[in-house]
Amino acid sequence: MNNSRLTPNHIPYIQREKMCTNPSAKELFLIMEKKKSNLAVAVDVTTKEELLYQVNAVAPYVCAIKTHIDMISDFDNDLLMELQQLAIKHQFLLIEDRKFADIGKTSKSQYEGGIYQISNWADLVTVHAIPGPGIVEGLRETGLQLGRGALLLAEMSSQGSLATGAYTEAAVQMAKEYSDFVIGFISQHRITNEPYFIHMTPGVSLTEGSGVFRQQYRTPEDAIYRDGCDLIIVGSSIIKATDSKFVAHDHQQAGWDAYKKRLSS
Repeated sequence: MNNSRLTPNHIPYIQREKMCTNPSAKELFLIMEKKKSNLAVAVDVTTKEELLYQVNAVAPYVCAIKTHIDMISDFDNDLLMELQQLAIKHQFLLIEDRKFADIGKTSKSQYEGGIYQISNWADLVTVHAIPGPGIVEGLRETGLQLGRGALLLAEMSSQGSLATGAYTEAAVQMAKEYSDFVIGFISQHRITNEPYFIHMTPGVSLTEGSGVFRQQYRTPEDAIYRDGCDLIIVGSSIIKATDSKFVAHDHQQAGWDAYKKRLSS
């Protein structure tokens, strides 16, 4: 087969790692391959105890944990240390779903300062493209020297999202311009064929359907095989389950099976 015609859908994660320059992107691809997991779990809870409980439960099955650290009512710096220790022990990346959306100077201050000091512990952060390239430049100034990366929100899983069309196209162009820091996208589909970009997709569950506040769900096979995404983000289907460890394992297996099916298609 002519390798020049291969799309990222047909290139193994381990080969795509060699095409990346960002340290966090390279590490993520390596973890995915080693753990045979393209699963990230969104642990959207409100207490330190529950966050650490859920992370401990699902850690063996994930390549990343996604947090909303500002939801934690009893936040302290010890929590950050414990999260980092778990990430090292179980080999996963930390994604802070901050969804930065301000001008570059303000976003940079939010990233490196305040009580959360996100740049000190989060391998990846999510960023809205709507403010324009200045927001990436501001975050990049701090994050790049720490080996961090960013994910642009190019599409969202909520019904009626305005992140479509020209907005999505502009996010792709912005990512290409700053590909040393922007490692990929939060999206519903593969939106570019550059193999070094990672497409992470929320709104995934083993059962299709819709949730509260117009959230839409599709299966791991739909997300990975049909829509060409690289990594599934699963939240309530796992953390609200009676046995989150068991359900995380099922999602990991379903996601990896879909990836193998995609490679062989």
